[in-house]
Formats: sequence, C-alpha cells, structure tokens
Amino acid sequence: MLDFLLSPEALIALATLTALELVLGIDNIIFISILVDRLPPPQREVARRIGLVMAMLMRVGLLLVLSWIIGLVKPLFTVLGEEISGRDLILILGGLFLVWKSTTEIHHALEGREQGRNAGAHATFSSIIVQIMLVDLVFSLDSIITAVGMVDDVRIMILAVVASVLLMMLFARPIGEFVSRHPTVKMLALSFLVVVGVVLIAEGLDHHVPKGYVYFAMAFSLAVELLNIRLRKAGDRRATLHPSRIPGD
Repeated sequence: MLDFLLSPEALIALATLTALELVLGIDNIIFISILVDRLPPPQREVARRIGLVMAMLMRVGLLLVLSWIIGLVKPLFTVLGEEISGRDLILILGGLFLVWKSTTEIHHALEGREQGRNAGAHATFSSIIVQIMLVDLVFSLDSIITAVGMVDDVRIMILAVVASVLLMMLFARPIGEFVSRHPTVKMLALSFLVVVGVVLIAEGLDHHVPKGYVYFAMAFSLAVELLNIRLRKAGDRRATLHPSRIPGD
C-alpha cells in the first residue's frame, strides 16, 4: 500500500514537504489559539481540535481537486492593470479578514479587562468555528499551492498534510496556553497576524513577499520577548527573596 515510499527520493520529498507544511501552519495555529481563547475553558480544546481537523480535511480535499486549483490561477478580471484570478481573490479577501480580525482583537486587548470580558461573552462556539473555517480555507489554499509546486505525487502530498496536522495537534495546546498566559506574547502574535494578512493581500495583487523574512522577524521578536519574560521572572524571584528591598534604593 505504501510501496511508493520505498524510494529515497519519495522519503526525502515527504520529510521536506511535512516540515514545510508544519512551518506554514504556524500562523494557522496562532490564529486558532487566539480565537479559542475567547471561549469558556471547557470548550477551548474541542474548538482547537475541530479547527485543526478541518484544516487537514480542507487541505486533503483541495489536493483531490487539483484541476480546480489549477483553474483558480486563470485571470477573472483586471483592476488597475492587475489581472485578478480566483486564487488572488481568495488571498485578498482572506488577508483583509485576517487584518480586520487581528486589529479587532488588539482593540479588545487595549480596551481593558472588563470590556474584554464583555466582548468575549458574545463569542459563541459556532461563530468561532465559522471564523476558523474561513482562515483555514485561506491558509489551506496557500499551503496546497506550495505543495503542488514541490511534489508531483498526490499521495505524498496527502501523507505530508496529515503528518503535519497531527504534529500541529501535539503543539497546538501548549502554544495556545503559552500565548494565553502571556499578554505581551499574544499582542506580538496578533501583530504578526496583521503582517501575514498584509502579505496575503500583496500576494493576491501579484507582489511576492518572501515569507522567510516575515518568519525571521517573528522569530527574532519572539526570542527578544522570551528574554524579557525570563528577566521579569528573575526580578519577581529576587523580589520574593528580598521583600524588604525597594527598587531604586
């Protein structure tokens, strides 16, 4: 059944594509984690798993309709000299949704805890799932188009997608809990999602932005924030050990 994986080339392609799909799924994990954080604690893990399963099903489904995906690159209309295809339209609308949703979440965070709780009370399970589905569609399309450009065998693509989503499920909860515990990391993640939304819009308008730059900037910012978190914890420990010492004395 898996005889096609016996060749070294197939195994290398599977490992490479799985790693790439995992990297491309980071922004999807972050977005799902931020959305489910607005649900009551008992519902968060269920929503997170539903979101990731839907991401996997969408990716596999898109792989099974490759002819439709290829058709999406044909121009539908022209705006200001730019040809817009079905893929471009999905990326632009998805990018606009991502920018709007991330900006809204930043606004709620800056408005204060009380207003944030009131806003979170209106977030229903079904509305969160619908929002996850919309973003899953955008990220899945981008991910599958990348896969099609790397590998010719659909079976390897499907295995890579399933393997990457299973790995995402392992890391999704720890990432979500970490983001939820640290408000500054959550703000950093939301800012990152705004940048990803802008990149999607640029891609839809045929302006390619190397994602390596975006991921490097995010990794560097996260590394600096992790150092700040360790510094704050060290300061808290010193304050606990020496409660009589007043900073600045």
